[in-house]
Amino acid sequence: MKRLLLTLTLLSALTLQAKRWTANEVKDVIRKVNTYWQTNNPAEVRSFWDNAAYHTGNMEVYKILKDEKMLDYSIQWAEHNQWKGATEPDPSNWKYKQYGEGQDYVLFGDWQICFQTYIDLYNLEKDEKKVVRAKEVMGYEADSKAHDYWWWADALYMVMPVMTKMYKLTGDEKYLRKLYENICYSDSIMLDYETGLYFRDGKYIYPKHKTAAGKKDFWARGDGWVLAGLAKVLQDMPQTYVRQPFFAEKFTNLARGVKRLQQPEGHWTRSMMDPKQAPGYETSGTAFFCYGLLWGVNHGYLQKKEFGPTIEKAWNYLTTIALQKDGKIGYVQPIGERAIPGQTVDANSQANFGVGAFLLAACEYIRYIGQ
Repeated sequence: MKRLLLTLTLLSALTLQAKRWTANEVKDVIRKVNTYWQTNNPAEVRSFWDNAAYHTGNMEVYKILKDEKMLDYSIQWAEHNQWKGATEPDPSNWKYKQYGEGQDYVLFGDWQICFQTYIDLYNLEKDEKKVVRAKEVMGYEADSKAHDYWWWADALYMVMPVMTKMYKLTGDEKYLRKLYENICYSDSIMLDYETGLYFRDGKYIYPKHKTAAGKKDFWARGDGWVLAGLAKVLQDMPQTYVRQPFFAEKFTNLARGVKRLQQPEGHWTRSMMDPKQAPGYETSGTAFFCYGLLWGVNHGYLQKKEFGPTIEKAWNYLTTIALQKDGKIGYVQPIGERAIPGQTVDANSQANFGVGAFLLAACEYIRYIGQ
């Protein structure tokens, strides 16, 4: 058995060495995946986090392919939602301190990620209606005295990039200041300083919470949200900003923590440090990690010599296991907040946010190999 496993490992390594992707080949994969998704799913859905996460990937696709039809899908979605997240008009009724899908949870990050795409669409074609609500909501948050908005790891992808996009949109550094204040609070309740990784939220802090084997329980998609969010923040944050080194160091520390826990097949298990907690493939966390590491190498924050093999193994997983023949992206853990023992995740497990993560990674991989 050991000899067979060694042979399979060597064959896998040889396969990785043999495959050299071209930009056009990756573009064909992007078209296949995005056409499958847009053909089989209506654009007219709500502006909550899961749908909005897909559109962050679709906007990167437009940058690469310049496909107006694919872009129109995001425009239809934004128009359907009137360029808003949660719609409650009275700020005195706005909530955020616990999970909520109601229209009064205006300050809850799951209703704010949509502003990333609205701002991107505004930058392509200026029309103030696209950013009126973003300015109203994010301006209110930036001016507020509270800083405990981001109490779960997902918010660091949902809202951190909104803050830097708002800075670029308005030129007002208050968004950068609030970004720093908010993430300092997040660090105080979720960051594991030993590994550089994030627990999903305060419920999962070690040793209060452990895996069945007694290990720290880092949820792959949760840390994927954070690494990808930091990449987007650094992309839009001025290098001259006084806190920029803080975010750069956080990004590189997290990247190294992620790298150490990759599985031989190229993926990350749902409980990153304890593969036995929820065994098997998982695509959403892996795709966000792949995107974040690619972005880090492409922008000089990470060294290709150190991270290149990790990236190639992740990309191989995404294109040979996660990607199905019809363009479906499988092995995406359903909506949740942790690694669940016994939960079935298979080739037919797909989700909007998983497709968005795959598209982010694929677009960044084109930049990695050179267009």
